[in-house]
Amino acid sequence: LDPKTGDIVAGDIKIQTRRALENLKAVLEASGSSLDRVVETTVFLKDIGDFAAMNDVYAEYLGGAKPARSTVAVADLPRGALVEIDLIALV
Repeated sequence: LDPKTGDIVAGDIKIQTRRALENLKAVLEASGSSLDRVVETTVFLKDIGDFAAMNDVYAEYLGGAKPARSTVAVADLPRGALVEIDLIALV
C-alpha cells in the first residue's frame, strides 16, 4: 500500500515488492529494529511466475540478512495485490 493514500501501488511485481519492503522497513525502524534483524519471512505471490522478479528486489533489501523464507502462490490477495510479505524481526 502507498502509505500516503492507502491504495495499492500501480505497477508490476517489482514495484509492488519494493513498496511492500519499504513499508516493512519503515515499521521496523519505527520500532527500533531494521531489515538486518529480520529472521523469517513469508512471501505470498498471486503468480508464482513472478518469483524471479520478486526475488531480485527481495535480495536488494534482505540479501545480506538471509532470513529463513517461505514463498507460496495463492489464489488471490486483498485488493488485487500481486505480493504480500510477512516478516519476523528481532527488536
